[in-house]
Amino acid sequence: MDSWIIAILPLLIGWLLDLLLGDPQWLPHPVVWFGKAIAVCEHKLNRGNHRKTKGAFVAILLIALVFALTWLVRYWLLPLSSYLLLLFDAVIIFYCLAGTTLIREVREVFYALDRSLEEGRQQVARIVGRDTSELSAQEVRTAALETLAENLSDGVIAPLFWFALLGTPGMLAYKMVNTLDSMIGYKTERYKDFGCWAAHIDDVANYLPARLTALLMILPHALFTFNFSLLTFVWKNGPRHASPNSGYPEAALAGILNCRFGGPHYYFGQLFDKPYIGENERPLTTADMKKAVRVNRVAEIWMLLLVLLRFIW
Repeated sequence: MDSWIIAILPLLIGWLLDLLLGDPQWLPHPVVWFGKAIAVCEHKLNRGNHRKTKGAFVAILLIALVFALTWLVRYWLLPLSSYLLLLFDAVIIFYCLAGTTLIREVREVFYALDRSLEEGRQQVARIVGRDTSELSAQEVRTAALETLAENLSDGVIAPLFWFALLGTPGMLAYKMVNTLDSMIGYKTERYKDFGCWAAHIDDVANYLPARLTALLMILPHALFTFNFSLLTFVWKNGPRHASPNSGYPEAALAGILNCRFGGPHYYFGQLFDKPYIGENERPLTTADMKKAVRVNRVAEIWMLLLVLLRFIW
């Protein structure tokens, strides 16, 4: 079987599986295993002296192990059967993509909020790290849409980007990078030293994908509306975010929806005063959510086509 077919077919199969199934709760997921490994390491090592060094060791070791083990499995499967290799890669790609689950969760936030504010708070708590118990209805909607934009990069574009560069070993290693950051990459008293390297590695891994995500979100909209001022909007507002990367996809969505994201939020009981992205503090609606979902899907399809072209050419 030709090498480009071995790359393209798993990608299409994995993407279609994610489109149709999302992340079924009954199916074991590698990210859950990643989380357990990180939790064990953090519990045992995040104490005493040299926490930054120990955190760096854990982050590098876990990322390297995931890459090496995935590469070794592929190396073992290659002479056995190209079909087994194709199946293995398709399953890894399916596990690494989170576009459908992300959209499903954000929709549920808006639908729950239509029923009651408390239900909306509980639902958004499933997908954000901030404290949600005191959020207003507007803040719940804002949090959901910010997460939709940010995780388009983390959950779709970046995994596909690393697949295009390093195949499924790179794609799965990226998921470990992202899981490390989501668990220990915080500037709180507990994690600021131990999770320092995890956060910086995630920043590096997402630097190009985040900006590519913003571009993929903006270009279809700009071409359709002939409104290229969005590029200036993202260039101006993207760097305002505390993260060197998250601000770009969030700014892209804020510009498309003509709304305002950001502001102060509590994480683990500590107040983080995030700058605002955008200036139009208007109420967000379910119609905004539906438009944002369309933006996500279009950007995802554009990225899929780019990766397919990379292997065909």
